[in-house]
Amino acid sequence: MSASRKENKSGFNLQQFLERSTVSVNTALDRFLPSEKTKPVTIHKAMRYSLFAGGKRMRPALVLASAQACDGRDSDAMPLACAVECIHTYSLIHDDLPAMDNDDFRRGKPTNHKVFGEGIAVLAGDALLTQAFEIATLSAGWPRYSHRDIILEIAKASGSLQLIAGQVADLEGEGKKTSAIQLKYIHERKTSALLCCSARLGGMSANCSATQLAALTSFGYHVGLAFQVIDDILDVTQTSEQLGKTAGKDTKAQKATYPSIVGLERSRKIAAELTGKAFDALKPFKGRAVALEALANYLLKRDR
Repeated sequence: MSASRKENKSGFNLQQFLERSTVSVNTALDRFLPSEKTKPVTIHKAMRYSLFAGGKRMRPALVLASAQACDGRDSDAMPLACAVECIHTYSLIHDDLPAMDNDDFRRGKPTNHKVFGEGIAVLAGDALLTQAFEIATLSAGWPRYSHRDIILEIAKASGSLQLIAGQVADLEGEGKKTSAIQLKYIHERKTSALLCCSARLGGMSANCSATQLAALTSFGYHVGLAFQVIDDILDVTQTSEQLGKTAGKDTKAQKATYPSIVGLERSRKIAAELTGKAFDALKPFKGRAVALEALANYLLKRDR
């Protein structure tokens, strides 16, 4: 059964789900973060500038959808959804810096350092990373998953062995011949790690079983890899206006991408295979993970 037929058969409306979750997440983030009027105002303006720059909120949506698949409540998952979005936004601010990817646009707007300067951009990223852990402590804690488990989950995904490891390998690989194995290592850590963490956190917030957590881990891992492969494809097939960020920048920076290593058509096949494995991972939920199925389908077919 195709992903789209699954979505239609269930009657699930992904657009409505994403719109509702985005509103809920934005409301919660606004509540959790210091206001722009809080001293020092510059840092709080910079944090909010990037956090509320109009992102798709896919990682928070993944947290909420995973919680729902395990019969959890949005209210229990919300602090964790907001925490992962803070980490994601911090990583984007730092990725865009001249010392890293040197990008001028993100989400259709000037990047943080273009508006506030490099120093404040670094500090805004630092502050959002720290804020994520503060927000995560507001979660209730559950019989199977303590606060320690939650904080450890976020710390591992965003630390030097995962998210940062991917960025380091990405930087060190610029201008060098990169193998498909090395590229997979980068994508697993730079992108898949936080998406996988998002799925796991959603399950944890619903006090999910070990079987459910394993299923969500596999789902998040494969969706995360597919997401980045598709990102590589879009970088060479779409315009900057379509993407809301600079198109072709990976090629200009001589970064390895799936299309550059295995070709465009093979890249599309790999993305489809990864998404298929993500769908297979949801079988233990026996049709109750409709939001996750719809999200995976959307990520595969997205054009920006």
